[in-house]
Amino acid sequence: MTLPEADAALTAEIRGWLDRFAARVREVDYAGAYPFWHDDIAIFGTFQELVRSRQAWTDTQWDNVWPRTADFAFDLPNTLILASPDGGMAVAVTPWTSTGFHKDGSRFDRPGRATIVLQKQPDGRWLGVHSHMSLGKGVPQDSYGDRPVKAR
Repeated sequence: MTLPEADAALTAEIRGWLDRFAARVREVDYAGAYPFWHDDIAIFGTFQELVRSRQAWTDTQWDNVWPRTADFAFDLPNTLILASPDGGMAVAVTPWTSTGFHKDGSRFDRPGRATIVLQKQPDGRWLGVHSHMSLGKGVPQDSYGDRPVKAR
């Protein structure tokens, strides 16, 4: 039995979603990122074991990462998109890259990986309902960048 991989059209659609969301991370634009995610999302992340709600995610994870890093992007060519047979759910399994900052301001590569579960809404939009992002093995967790938040 093979994995339930999405067809080319759905793969392109979800990769587009990932690319648009990554742009919000690079811009440290929380307000622009909110529409990508369900209000009651459940996530795992670097700074929290389990977070429930988009606002709690912003307060505990986004505030600790987005302003302190730069250059966030998903590795779209190496992203696998799985989909339910009815097309109502999709899962992105994706590596990502970013830049971290040491205390002295020097930069370091800060790669990681993510699993994002998306649900198709009645209006055709995709909303993230679960995210689990983690750093690559041996990558420093702390980053000391200081970029302003564009919009809350």
